[in-house]
Amino acid sequence: MTDRTFPGIYSAGHSLRLATIVRLRWLAVAGQSATVLFVRFGLDFSLPLMLCFGLIGLSALLNVILRVRYPATQRFRSTAAFWLLAYDVVQLGGLLYLTGGLDNPFAILLLVPVIVSATTLPPRPTMLLGALVVAIATFLVILHRPLPWFANESLNAPLIYDISIWFALVSACAFTGIYAFRVAEEARQLAGALNATEMVLAREQHLSALDGLAAAAAHELGTPLATIVLVAKELEREMPPDNPHAEDVALLKSQAQRCRDILARLTSLSDEVDDHPYTRQPLSHLVDEVVEPHRGAGIEIAVRAVPEAGKEPTGRRNPAVIQGLANLVENAVDYARNRVEVGTEWSDSEVTVVVADDGPGFAPGVLDRVGEPYVTTRESPNQKGADGAGGLGLGLFIAMTLLERTGARLLMANREPADSGAVVRVTWPRDRFDADQAQSETTDHRTTWRAEFE
Repeated sequence: MTDRTFPGIYSAGHSLRLATIVRLRWLAVAGQSATVLFVRFGLDFSLPLMLCFGLIGLSALLNVILRVRYPATQRFRSTAAFWLLAYDVVQLGGLLYLTGGLDNPFAILLLVPVIVSATTLPPRPTMLLGALVVAIATFLVILHRPLPWFANESLNAPLIYDISIWFALVSACAFTGIYAFRVAEEARQLAGALNATEMVLAREQHLSALDGLAAAAAHELGTPLATIVLVAKELEREMPPDNPHAEDVALLKSQAQRCRDILARLTSLSDEVDDHPYTRQPLSHLVDEVVEPHRGAGIEIAVRAVPEAGKEPTGRRNPAVIQGLANLVENAVDYARNRVEVGTEWSDSEVTVVVADDGPGFAPGVLDRVGEPYVTTRESPNQKGADGAGGLGLGLFIAMTLLERTGARLLMANREPADSGAVVRVTWPRDRFDADQAQSETTDHRTTWRAEFE
C-alpha cells in the first residue's frame, strides 16, 4: 500500500552510488601504489613488493568488474554497500599486516570506510563495519610483519605503544562515525523537509490554478446548462408519456440539473457556514450523502460500518470533505465492473473511510504517481466517450488535496492478487473529527475551502 502523504522522502538517502565507491577505490589504488613504490625505491626500505601489489591489483580488478557489471548511476543498498566497504577494510588490513601493523602511520585510513558508511548508509551496516575495523586492529596488535626500515636496522615499538594506537583508533572510529552519521542524517532530514515543502507548494499552486478554472467554468457553463434544462422541460411537457424517448428526455433533464448542482457546490465551497448545530452530521450520514448521487449509475454500491470502539463519530458538514470523498467514489464507480464498497471504521483514536472497487486497479508503473495532476492511471470503461477520450487525471488530485487539508492521510493500493480493483483509505485523527472537539476550536482555524473537518 502506498502512503500518499509524503512518499519516499528519506529512503533515497540511505544508499551508496557506484561512481562514489569506484572513485574512492581508484584514489586508494593510486595512493597505495605510490606509497609502496616510494618506500621501496625512494627510501630503499625492504618490503614484500609482490604481495603488496597483489592486494592493490585485486582492488583495481574489483573496480573494473563493477564498472563493467553495473551502470555508473547504480545505487547499492545497505547489504551490497556493506560488503564493498568491508572488502576495503580487509584489503587495507592486509597491507598493514605486510607493512608493520598499527606501527604503520597509514593505519588511520581504516577509518575511511566507516566514515563513508556513516554518511551514506543506515546505522546497522556502519556499526558492523566499525566492529570489523576493531577486530582487524586487534589482530594487527597481536600479529603483523615488521615495519619497513633501514637495512640492518629494525624499529620495534613497545607493546604499550601499539595498545595506545589501538585505543586511539577505536575511539576515533566511534566518535567520527557517530558525528558523521548525525551530520549526514540532519542534512538528509533537511533535504527531505525542503522536498516535502516544495511538493506541498506545487500542489497548492496547481489547486489555485484549478480554482480559477472552476470559477471560469461555472460562469461559462451556467448559461448553456440553463438553456438545456429549459429545453428539456419543454420537451418533457409536450411529449406524450408513452413516447419511447420520454425516458431519455427525463434522463437528460436530470443530468443537466446535476451539472448545475455541481457547479453551485463548487462556487459555495468557501461560503458555506458551518457554525450551527444543524450542520453537524454522523459519519454514516456523510457517507450516504456522498454515495447517493451515484446510486443510479448501474454499479452496485455497498456501504458497511466496522466500529472498533466508542460511539459513531459526528463531525461538521464540511464541503471540502464531501467533495473529496465524492471524487473518490465517482472515480471508483467509473472504473468498477460490478461493485463498489464504501466502508467506515472508527476507534478511539482514528476515523477511516475506505473506498474499493472491482475494476482493473492502478497501473503498477504509475501507482507512486497517483494523485499528481494530469496523471491518468486507468482507462475508465464506464465513462469513456465514443471518441475514446479519457480523463485529465484531476479527480484524485483534487480529492487528495482537499482531504489532506482537513488533516486526513490517504493510502492507495491495489487489492490482493485474488481480487482485482483499487482501494483508497482516508484516515483522520478522531479528535479532529468529533463535533465535541470542534466546539472548542476558534474560527481562526478555518481556511479557504473550510479545511477543518473535526
